[in-house]
Order: sequence, then C-alpha cells, then structure tokens
Amino acid sequence: MAAQTLFVGTQKGLFRLRSDADRAHWSMDGPHMPGYEIIHLCVSPADPSIVYAAARHSVWGAHVYRSTDGGDSWDALEAAPHHPPGTRPSSLKAIWFLAASPDGTRLYAGIDPAGLFTSEDGAASWAAVESLNDHPTRDTWEPAKGGFSLHSIYVDPREPSNVYCGISAGGVYRSTDGGASWSPANQGVRAENLPNRYPESGHNVHRLVMHPGRPERLYRQCYNGTYRSDDGARSWTEITEGLPGDFGYAITVHPGEPDTVFQIPESGAHLRTVVDGRLRVFVSRDAGASWASCSDGLPRENAWITVLREAMDTDDQDPCGVYFGTSGGHLFASRDEAGSWQQVAGYLPRILCVRAV
Repeated sequence: MAAQTLFVGTQKGLFRLRSDADRAHWSMDGPHMPGYEIIHLCVSPADPSIVYAAARHSVWGAHVYRSTDGGDSWDALEAAPHHPPGTRPSSLKAIWFLAASPDGTRLYAGIDPAGLFTSEDGAASWAAVESLNDHPTRDTWEPAKGGFSLHSIYVDPREPSNVYCGISAGGVYRSTDGGASWSPANQGVRAENLPNRYPESGHNVHRLVMHPGRPERLYRQCYNGTYRSDDGARSWTEITEGLPGDFGYAITVHPGEPDTVFQIPESGAHLRTVVDGRLRVFVSRDAGASWASCSDGLPRENAWITVLREAMDTDDQDPCGVYFGTSGGHLFASRDEAGSWQQVAGYLPRILCVRAV
C-alpha cells in the first residue's frame, strides 16, 4: 500500500485513495464492487493486505467481500452471517460492522436484524453469538430510523476477552469473557425517547468508539448526547456541553491522545443535517470537558448534508490526519489534526464509510 490509504465506501461501490506520507496529493481508483453499497470495512490487524468489506445490493442482497492484496481485487465470499431460521426475523437485511481480534484469527460481524456473529476461518463460515442475540433484555431492543442493527464492535487489544457492541436501538453491551456472557453498559446515559429516562437498556446509540492505546476509554454518540467512559463502559459521563446540539453520528478519536476526540454535530432527529447548514468539526482536547470548532476550509453555509456513523476516521501519523465523507459525496481531509481542511474528492455517490490505513 501507499504511505496512506483511504477506503471510501459509497452507495455505489468502493473507492480507494492513496497518497505519499505528506498526504498533500491523492490518487483515486474505483469503483470496486460497483453497484454495491459498501457499509463497512475491516483491515486485519495482523496483515493489512487482508481487507473485508460489508456489501449490500438491492437485488443480490448482503455479502462479505475479501481482498488479500490491499484492495486491488475483491472476492465475494459464499457465507454471510444471519440468524437461524425460526429464531427471529431471519432475512439478512445488511451487514453493518466487521471487526477482527488483535491477532486476526477471529472475525466479528454485526447485522440487521440486530445480532452478533463470529468466524474463525476468515469469513468462510459464521456462528451466532446467542449469549448476546438471546440476551434477557432483548425485548427492550427495537428498530431505529436507520434500521435494527448491531453496528459497533470493538475488541480490547490488550485483553481480547473484553468486547463491546453498540445496538440501535438497544444500547451498548459489554463482555469480559470473550462473548460467553454480556451485560448492558449504559449507566449514566439518557434515553429521552423512553418512559424511563435512564434505563438499563434500549438506548439508541449511534456510534461507539474505543481508544486503541487506552482501551478502557470509550466514547459514544447517541440519539441524546455525547458520552465518555473511563472504566471500560461500566459508567458514562455526558460531555455534550459546548456542542451546538446533542444529536449526531460521526465521532472518532486521536489514536495517540486519549483525551482528543473529534465530532460532527447534527441538528436533531427530524432534519438530520449538520447544525444550521454549517459543516463543522468540533474537537475536544480534554476528554470532552470543552469543545472548539476546528473547521477552517469547510463550507460555512448552505451545507445541508449528513455525515454517517462510519464516515469519519483518523490515521496514526504525526500529526494525526482526520477524514470524513458526506451524504453529498464529498470527501474532506485534514493533515494537521483538524487545524485546516481540504476537499480531496467530490461528486462521489453518498459516502457510507471511510477507513484510513
């Protein structure tokens, strides 16, 4: 691969952008898997040339694709994770998230209808994680406007038996025994749409992220508010104050600084576009105690677009690069930790996910 690679999943296929280490100039190829929605991508931690893509087609359905050459070519895999017939709605609507264990030997998949699955053979076959899929609190889960999905999966790189999942709408769940058992992990999180304002489960969490170097530090963006956990999701502190709204999807972390987090607020559940039509990235460098708009170079008016939950990512260079794509098909990049922005691609199909490698 190039010094920096961006995979950009869109509503009509996958695009790949590559740059030298300076990240000033980018080349682009694609679309790969043309006509498929590319909802999420996972790069193997053990071998970056192995990449998995969650793809969906209006006719051919949902599939996992795999590349073994860094994205030059892709193969559709025969097996796809799905609920066993008769257990619950078994029709696979979408694969929303793919994740790998630190050594790359185990894959996780989150799907719609909400469920968690694992593969030990490189996505050749899948097994349902019934300890979560049949959790006693499942009757509190329900579809959200974007579907009924398990959409966020994170494995602790220091202790792989610690696994975290986010469900819309169901909340965050935590396992400390490799998935044998699960506990709701929503203490301190508001759910304004439910009769009980602080329920055990049933929350509409939009995105969950874990800091790779300090895995007990997690952030989540919800239907109501932005939150931080310092204790492995056992409890949460709301950090919404200082943002122009409590709604949004896109949130990501600086891989070298656990206290630095990037977020793109949106106007609320009815409009679901950036607040006031101003495309702004807000940055906190003190773990959410304060926020500042870092949006130099972004449209300041009439930008009535959305940035989806997986359409924002960071790289691990110094200074950190930050990237996001919009529902209007524009891709923005910062190579100075959101100090300034440039548009590096435009007029793509609706951008569903961005992954920096």
